[in-house]
Amino acid sequence: MDFSLTREQEMIKRLAGQFAQEVLDPVAAEVDAEHTFPVDNFKKMADIGFTGIGVPKEYGGSGGGALEEVLAVSEFAKKCMSSSAILSIHLIAPHAIYKFGNEEQKQSFLPKLTKGGYLGAFALTEPNAGSDAGAVKTTAILDPETNEYVLNGTKCFISGGSRADIVLLFVLTQPEKGLKGMSAILVEKGTPGFSIGKVESKMGLSGSETAELIFEDCRVPASNLLGKEGQGFKIAMQALDGARIGTGAQAVGVAEGALELSVKYTKERVQFGKPIGALQGIQWYIADMATKTEAAKSLVYYAAYLKDADKPHTTEAAMCKLNAAENARFVTNLALQIHGGYGYMKDYPLERMYRDAKITEIYEGTSEIHKVVIARAVMK
Repeated sequence: MDFSLTREQEMIKRLAGQFAQEVLDPVAAEVDAEHTFPVDNFKKMADIGFTGIGVPKEYGGSGGGALEEVLAVSEFAKKCMSSSAILSIHLIAPHAIYKFGNEEQKQSFLPKLTKGGYLGAFALTEPNAGSDAGAVKTTAILDPETNEYVLNGTKCFISGGSRADIVLLFVLTQPEKGLKGMSAILVEKGTPGFSIGKVESKMGLSGSETAELIFEDCRVPASNLLGKEGQGFKIAMQALDGARIGTGAQAVGVAEGALELSVKYTKERVQFGKPIGALQGIQWYIADMATKTEAAKSLVYYAAYLKDADKPHTTEAAMCKLNAAENARFVTNLALQIHGGYGYMKDYPLERMYRDAKITEIYEGTSEIHKVVIARAVMK
């Protein structure tokens, strides 16, 4: 299968690479050290059109599809995983609204999310509902007198939740039905009864704020229901398929970035009278890193191709995310080893990349969950 990029895709890749080099890289260390959401980075992403990838231009989007998203996200991840994750996770909301929303919702919400600088968040996880999405307890009960849903519950570990302007929230509209009673509702920042709880202090990905969302008798218009009542689990799972491809792209990008730094370092670092790149052991490291990363990228591209072709891709999304995430940890680990003591110091980006890479094995479904998904598909 030919994954040669079109002229437009090559342009997006170059533009994203230039943006990462000129905008993201200079502040990446500061964003990590200060644990601050890079507001300016996100605004600039919106100005250029990255936040509208995958949404038609009629709704303020930039067009394109999953592969264009992969290209931008992976280029960003080479320089700043936090910014890469922010873009990847943000895109879940506009993509879901475009696919499942009615025309009124598309006209109302999409321009804000695609070009208006609004940040989107995906809120499924709860304290007792991580890998087990069926354990969600947050409720949204319709008040027929006001035609509003009354929300009560708590979400946790929500990426960008403390900064999000529009939250794609998964709730039980008919609690007695369990998963069949799950629905998706759009909640806007500032809605009475919606507040931000704890903002987590994390091992890595420090610029992508991860927060607790609290809903206490929060009233949302019934018109904010995305799709129909009872479609929430379907919407969530399809959104996660796309999110997992995005996470695979993050993992590929950070691996490529670590490999590029390693190649440069092996040519410059001289020990025992010659560059360390002349040592066979180091060459083998580089060969393994390059081969595994190229394989991971191909699997991510294939999953994106299937999504763009509107073909089933749940298994492939799980495969690409699992493989790329494990490779990101492998490559950043070897890259840090190649850099030795310098790699361990915060003056160099490798220790940050090493910490950031780990999250790709955890969020949007742990590696173990993806193995279950893949095994079930293979063993049918």
